[in-house]
Amino acid sequence: MTDASVPATQQHDAVLGIRKDLIQRYSTLVVLVLMFLLFSLTVDRFLTSQNLLNIAQQISMLTIVGAGLTFGFAAREMDLSVGYAVGMAGILVPLMLISGVSLPLALLGGLAAGLAIGALNAVLVTVVGIPSLIATLATGSILFGINFLSTGGRAIYGGLPDAYLWLGQGRIAGIPVLAFFMVAAVALAWFVMERTVFGRYIYAVGGNQKAAELSGVTVRRYRAAALILCSVFAVIAGTLLAARLGSGQPNAGERYLLDGLATVFIGMTMLRPGTATVLGTFFGALFIGTINNGLNLIGMDTYIQSIVKGAIILIAVAIVSRSTKLNLL
Repeated sequence: MTDASVPATQQHDAVLGIRKDLIQRYSTLVVLVLMFLLFSLTVDRFLTSQNLLNIAQQISMLTIVGAGLTFGFAAREMDLSVGYAVGMAGILVPLMLISGVSLPLALLGGLAAGLAIGALNAVLVTVVGIPSLIATLATGSILFGINFLSTGGRAIYGGLPDAYLWLGQGRIAGIPVLAFFMVAAVALAWFVMERTVFGRYIYAVGGNQKAAELSGVTVRRYRAAALILCSVFAVIAGTLLAARLGSGQPNAGERYLLDGLATVFIGMTMLRPGTATVLGTFFGALFIGTINNGLNLIGMDTYIQSIVKGAIILIAVAIVSRSTKLNLL
């Protein structure tokens, strides 16, 4: 190899590196666009304004749950209790409302429950020393039992004020109110994660706990905060879900665990591969929502949809693991 050929080789390697980086960052977004095109060509009702608004409404709670999970993933903490926290809030708030508690106090009660669940998870993980995967799995099991014991396994119908139902069913200028909650949650989470010292420390803790400690970061505090935020966002989603359904159902939040994890994993394949980002999670939720909506319009069985989503999660985890060499769990 001559000296003249060295710069050319380096330039070629740099071009290949840029191409690989672009593929890692945007391939999932390209697949999302292609899915939109495919469903638009095969299903007449897909690319209508009403259906697009339906997708926005359908992914609203999922995006909020995913935004909370993003904090946990960024700190390398896994919360498997979020689905049951969604269900608990969807029972607690309606129960308080039909018992005569005012709407503001009932909403605050739901938030307090989220703080309590998150604080319990945080203590188990950061004080007791139980891995978050195990601690939150156990907490979720406890919440599952509480949800069914408190309702006798029956849904809570009737007696919910119109102001509460409007939060989940109302529209502003034709746009679902839930979509505004989703945008607000994404904007808030993005600002905290990308524009504050708190967010930078969360990423630092998730990147290398030892290095973060040596830099003066109180690692335990930020791990705890991440777990608390997971639960708080989950109960917000659960409160809105009950308003959307017009009832409190003990098992309504269970699907938000798998789908919520899927949104974050898919989001970690784009923008900053291997890193949980709020915008990535939003696109992950849109990815899942598009699949669900398109397959529903086609008439595909819900069990087959579960198989498809499970396969997507496996592919997303494989891509992230291979591209970053990181242990996500």
